[in-house]
Amino acid sequence: MFNATPLATASKPELYQHLAQQARGLLAGEPDLIANAANFSALVYHGLPQLNWAGFYLFDGTELVVGPFQGKPACIRIALGRGVCGTAASERQTQLVRDVSTHPNHIYCDAASQSEIVVPLVRRDGSLLGVWDVDSPVTDRFDEDDRAGMEALCAVFLEAISG
Repeated sequence: MFNATPLATASKPELYQHLAQQARGLLAGEPDLIANAANFSALVYHGLPQLNWAGFYLFDGTELVVGPFQGKPACIRIALGRGVCGTAASERQTQLVRDVSTHPNHIYCDAASQSEIVVPLVRRDGSLLGVWDVDSPVTDRFDEDDRAGMEALCAVFLEAISG
């Protein structure tokens, strides 16, 4: 049985370290992609402040398709190179957008979103699994500590599903 502990810490790096530890425990021994993606989304959504969406877009070989998430209903399909998610997937680089209104390629799935971070999910063999997408209703919510923390969390997720 998994038991989440409250995440009261002094700094973002410490918060992400605690979340990564909880993610390892939550995902341990379960290789199923959908089960782990659902639980991972819930863990992060409820573990970090000021989020309004946290979830996955999975690559189907052609485009990104919405997967397990927490938050309001989302865009269903996103072409590679389109929006922040499609850019992260095609460039295979984390996208940190402090103010989505200034991003020329942003897709508005939820008008409340003001900032966004998207981490590409690349398997050990180099193939694209999809992206991890997190939105906030607060401008400048995400910074370099969030980039490092989200990338570390995604590494835990990828390790869990690859066995």
